[in-house]
Amino acid sequence: MTKRVTKLGGLAASVLTLAATAYADVKINDNFSISGYAAASYEYQKWKGAKATDSLFDGTKDTPSADAVKTSLTANFKPVTGVISLYYVPNLPTNELTVLDAYVTYDVGNGTTITGGKFLSWMGYEAFDTPNMAQITYGAPTVGYLGAIPAYHSGVKAEYGDKDQGAGFAVVDSVYSPNGFAKGDGELKHNAGFETYYTYKAIQDFTFWAGLVYDTAGGFQPHSVWMGDVWVQYQVNKEIQVAAEVTDKNGGPAFKGWDWLLFLNYAATDKLSTVFRISGEQLSGATKAAALAGANPRSNYIQYTIGPSAKITDNLTVRAEVSFYNYKDTADKTFLGLQGIFKF
Repeated sequence: MTKRVTKLGGLAASVLTLAATAYADVKINDNFSISGYAAASYEYQKWKGAKATDSLFDGTKDTPSADAVKTSLTANFKPVTGVISLYYVPNLPTNELTVLDAYVTYDVGNGTTITGGKFLSWMGYEAFDTPNMAQITYGAPTVGYLGAIPAYHSGVKAEYGDKDQGAGFAVVDSVYSPNGFAKGDGELKHNAGFETYYTYKAIQDFTFWAGLVYDTAGGFQPHSVWMGDVWVQYQVNKEIQVAAEVTDKNGGPAFKGWDWLLFLNYAATDKLSTVFRISGEQLSGATKAAALAGANPRSNYIQYTIGPSAKITDNLTVRAEVSFYNYKDTADKTFLGLQGIFKF
């Protein structure tokens, strides 16, 4: 996972400056358009019970889109659409600037599309892109090994959807990757990955979604890997939206566990809303032992989150968050965050 301490600095100032001249999606002409976002945040966290010399509890934060700039170019020549996006993360240990989306989609008709290239995984209730999140942090491990959002990979996928249901199937170089969130392992010789999902939305204001991923053994994978993800969402009324998600993951003896979250978003007005979330991770066997031995600072935990948001303009949103992480076997953590997101 990407680890860094984010600070509200030049990027945040740029976000606030841009808000003064905010505008909608940029249409270049009938065939080309540009969209994107810039996000900046200040994050503070304090560990309770950690030793001052313990490098695992050094204040780093693994939110891969906390400070980021993304710009996407869409070329629409019906029935073919192409998308390419550039993604910039300051102080990233690997390349700070990378190509995320790079794909072409052919609209077959009757709700069916075929896509080839590099694209985002379908998995995960919480979004990869910052503007599509409802709070700053994720409710459980996401972008990373056996996370709920495997992020980007390359391959071919087919999707079908109508107003009541949808489904998709993808064959990719790898679902999970040793190369971080921006790309798969880049080969099919030693192993391959598969994704599929089904969603049902015929009931008014209700969505059911279920997905499954599978990586064959080989290459960087010592064992075959599978992960199942199920979530539901219901719009109770104009003010209240609720959701729940369960993720079960198995990557061999050293990587087993499951994640979960319960989510409520209360919109007091069209511009003010607050997220209430309880989430966690349950590791088992050697996975838990590896975490306690220093593979990462996590063990079995529950996270409690409150996150208010204010929509300043159609293009600028400001969020705050307080999260408390109750770890069963390591030090507890308190997280405080403030984030600005400008999108166009």
